[in-house]
Amino acid sequence: MKTLILVISAIALMLTHLTAISDNQDGMASLRSDSTGIDKQVTPNLIPLVSHGKGAVERAYPMQPPIIPHQTRNYEINLRVNKCVSCHARHRTRESKAPMVSVTHYMNREGNFLAEISPRRYFCNQCHVTQVDAEPLIDNDFIDMHTLMKQN
Repeated sequence: MKTLILVISAIALMLTHLTAISDNQDGMASLRSDSTGIDKQVTPNLIPLVSHGKGAVERAYPMQPPIIPHQTRNYEINLRVNKCVSCHARHRTRESKAPMVSVTHYMNREGNFLAEISPRRYFCNQCHVTQVDAEPLIDNDFIDMHTLMKQN
């Protein structure tokens, strides 16, 4: 009898939870519009185009990695190959005219400099993303330190 009551209670609890999710009455903040429940499928936005040649973009927060200003869709990055370093490695920047990878990428955990890019900094797209023509999903009121100092 106790098992039957426990099973019925569990089913009732699950149904209550599913109803709350489908009605979006759980009060959770989401980037989905309020009228779109989690159980509804909407047409996704088009993938934004890559911004070519627009130069550096202002950073959105302190210590943000630079954004990649070119297409990287078919760049191979694995344990043996890293397409990014074919232009951005220290010894390749003269002919490629690409900015050199930061010196911090040539340091190991103990702060010693290495001849090649550190294995912990080898997978570029782990931190860096391709710049696209897209509006931010949320507002950002970040003010860089130089602007902040000029205001005072």
